[in-house]
Amino acid sequence: MSLAAVLAALSGIASTDAAECPRKDALGTSRILSVDAKTTPRVGLKSFPQTLALADHEVVLTFDDGPHPPTTSKVLAALAQECVRATFFLIGLHASEHPDMVKRIAREGHTIGHHTWSHPFMARIPFEKAKTEIDRGIAADEMALKGTSTTTPSTPFFRFPYFEATQAELDLLQSRGIVVFGADLWASDWNEMTPEQELKLVTERLAAAGKGIILFHDPKARTAAIMPAFLRYLKENGFRVVHVVPAGLSQKNADTR
Repeated sequence: MSLAAVLAALSGIASTDAAECPRKDALGTSRILSVDAKTTPRVGLKSFPQTLALADHEVVLTFDDGPHPPTTSKVLAALAQECVRATFFLIGLHASEHPDMVKRIAREGHTIGHHTWSHPFMARIPFEKAKTEIDRGIAADEMALKGTSTTTPSTPFFRFPYFEATQAELDLLQSRGIVVFGADLWASDWNEMTPEQELKLVTERLAAAGKGIILFHDPKARTAAIMPAFLRYLKENGFRVVHVVPAGLSQKNADTR
């Protein structure tokens, strides 16, 4: 039994991912956390006063700006090898260009969130243009995923590019029941560095924080390169991966705390 499965059993929470994982020594996904916009409309301490209800040594893995098949496929392979589920915040333009990759992300059990159509600085454009960026991005993601263009997201999770938003934009998303995700720590993989430097940076930050929502970018080659080693670090240091899903999702063993 994996460490994640043992910890889940001890806490009384079923670990379906660990049970289904063909590799008994894999990191696994320890539990599912249902996130409700009514109670947690905005999460992530880098941007907001509150974050998800995570225990010590629990992490949520998130990836922005994809899909980008050459690197996203490597990230997915690393996650699959360890039976880990993550959340991918997709740029609508990229989703429209790579619908098969969008479908693969969902098919492999990951959560798909939204990240605008073209990744602008949202606080520096008129509100109506920002609203169009949100709606067009969601519609493109939904079209790639399900073949239907709609501005009502299957997964009402959204992350602002550069974590930059106006109050009106935040209020709009809250009124539509869409959770805005910030992050608790990040890998800073937008900066030029070697994979070794990125791995050192993010593991040191995680060791200091002890838990949290982690931000990566799956189009970054350095991030794809470190993912197997990063997941090994999590396992070797007693971290547990939490998979976030929307409130109301019909999924066995969802944790709604």
